[in-house]
Amino acid sequence: MTAYEEADVKPQRTLTTGVTESKALRRAYGAFATGVTVVTVGGDTPHGMTANSFASVSLDPPLLLVCVNRTAMMHGFLGDMGEFGVSVLRSGQESVARYFADARRPLGAEQFDRVDWLPGSSTGVPLITGALAHFECAVWGSYDGGDHTIFVGRLLSAQRRPDDEALLFMSGRFGQLQRQIGDAA
Repeated sequence: MTAYEEADVKPQRTLTTGVTESKALRRAYGAFATGVTVVTVGGDTPHGMTANSFASVSLDPPLLLVCVNRTAMMHGFLGDMGEFGVSVLRSGQESVARYFADARRPLGAEQFDRVDWLPGSSTGVPLITGALAHFECAVWGSYDGGDHTIFVGRLLSAQRRPDDEALLFMSGRFGQLQRQIGDAA
């Protein structure tokens, strides 16, 4: 008896990636809920981008990663600037996520005129006000990730807002966890 039979689950057809399968692959990846962040760079041409490819990497040294499509404007900025920020959005900040995902928003400093932000204490990069957590990083390394580059940042500062829920993204939709009465905070 196979594991599928034991669990009374029928195996799905194997997904083969390719040009014609990219939508199916995106749907399959979408089954994994992620947090939502805004990655930012400062300097003369500040820029922000919504990203859900974010993860902690190491505690010693403190490292995190963001994955950025090679065709995104942010890709060039991260390679050139050397420092970046990550604002982990809280529930209620879906409009901020949508704004920084919209290619029609203004570019440069003007794109930050429509959101509340503060300069990071270590780097001066724009950080989204009210976010669940803020991280400031120096680019530690970058690695080939197919159509993306994996940027690893060494943590320079971190702040966490207490007692709030993260904005989540799954199956093409935003959401949040539903706490049950009696759940630990």
